[in-house]
Amino acid sequence: MPLYNHLKEYRARLGVNQQEMGAMVGTSRQTISQIEQGDYSPSVTLALKIAAKCGVKVEDIFEYKEERLEDE
Repeated sequence: MPLYNHLKEYRARLGVNQQEMGAMVGTSRQTISQIEQGDYSPSVTLALKIAAKCGVKVEDIFEYKEERLEDE
């Protein structure tokens, strides 16, 4: 998946667990866990809410990387 994130690090800086982070942004603990594991790409709205609660830009938490095909 080409969307990478640093959510776990930013959540740790806030000193909150996944359950608390989910409550802060209006989603579940499971969704926060899936985002951190890279198994779920959040909506733009959720990504903006997460960034706002962390006090940073979306690009500070989420990073899109193109996957390159080897020798096309």
